[in-house]
Amino acid sequence: MRALVLLVPVVFAALAGTRPAAAQASAEQEVRAVVDAMFDAMRKGDSTAMRRVFHPQARLMSTAVRQGTPTLRADSVDAFVRAVGTPHAEVWDERISNVEIRTDGELATAWMDYAFYRGTQFSHCGVNAFQLFRGTDGWKVISITDTRRRECPRIGAKPAGQ
Repeated sequence: MRALVLLVPVVFAALAGTRPAAAQASAEQEVRAVVDAMFDAMRKGDSTAMRRVFHPQARLMSTAVRQGTPTLRADSVDAFVRAVGTPHAEVWDERISNVEIRTDGELATAWMDYAFYRGTQFSHCGVNAFQLFRGTDGWKVISITDTRRRECPRIGAKPAGQ
C-alpha cells in the first residue's frame, strides 16, 4: 500500500508533464498552418486568404543594408495584401526552410529562412521573424520582420548568373 501511495504522485506528475508537451506540439502545428496559409495565399494571389492570417493591428518591417548602412523600413499590411491580390504575370513564391516555432500561451514566434522568387526568377532572400497572437479566432500574425539580401549561402540562394 505504501508503494502505491508513493507511486500515485509520480504517475500524476508524468501524465501532467505530457499534456503541456502535446498542447505545445498542437500550438506549433497551428502556427505552422498559419505561416503556410500565408505563403499559399501569396502564391495564389489571393488577398482574401492573405487578409485572414493577419491581426488588425499587425505590422510589417524589413531590414537591409543599403550602401553600407543598416536600414529599417515599415510596410503597410494593407498595401501588402493589395499587392498580393493585384494580378501579376509571375507567381510570387516565397520558399521557406529551417522553420523554428516557439509558443508560450497566446504568443508564438516563427523564425525561418526564405528565398523569394517571381516566377522562376530569384529575387531576394533572408530570414522571416513572425510574431503571432492566439485570440478567440485562432492564431493571427501580429508582426513580420524580415531581412533582405541578394545572396544567402546558407540556403544556396543567389541571383541568376552568379
